Amino acid sequence: MNSPTLTLVSHALCPYVQRVAIALTEKGLPFERITIDLADKPAWFTALSPTGKVPLLRVARPDGSEAVLFESSVICEYIEETAAGPALHPTDPLERAQHRAWMEYGSAILADLWGLETARDRTAYDQRRQALAWKFARVEAALDSAGPYFAGDRFCLVDAVFGPVFRYFDVFDTLTDTGVFDGLGKAQAWRRALAARPSVRDAAAPDYAGRLLRFLEEHDAFLLTRPGRAA
Repeated sequence: MNSPTLTLVSHALCPYVQRVAIALTEKGLPFERITIDLADKPAWFTALSPTGKVPLLRVARPDGSEAVLFESSVICEYIEETAAGPALHPTDPLERAQHRAWMEYGSAILADLWGLETARDRTAYDQRRQALAWKFARVEAALDSAGPYFAGDRFCLVDAVFGPVFRYFDVFDTLTDTGVFDGLGKAQAWRRALAARPSVRDAAAPDYAGRLLRFLEEHDAFLLTRPGRAA
């Protein structure tokens, strides 16, 4: 049996890795996954990654040489442009550009999520919680009313970006009610639809929740105090 053409270099908690895994799965592309510890990076990884970050996609060429792609958005675009299978971007250039903008917005939400999960006091926690609630209200206004996905009944790369975002809240919800999705009916329905999608569900390791909880413990996260919402 031939080795897979594509190798995804991963970290167990990285949401950017998950979006690439989702795109690969949606396109029906077989790939090998190698998970590394970013706190103890192997020398081969440091040599391959200009940024020192995951994901990397190692692409075996027919001549036996290898190309290495980095940055999740670039990797997802490469997958979309080169692989058969269902289109994950709209065909209309303007709509496609809008989708790319919302993918970037998803990355901005991840920055606020990082602040929420590493906040060590009520003030920092509430600032990030409120920022997330505001951002998701903007997402709510952009969602297709028919659903179940971002642009209706067709799964797209925007969905691949937000699936890993919502996964954080699956764990946070076991600790406290953040209130981030209060009154956002379309966003909540979208979250449920993505959680049920096999490509999204299987993009993270089975022990993801436990690993994220350990991360919160290591960072002395305020979330672990079950803070709820400020009055």
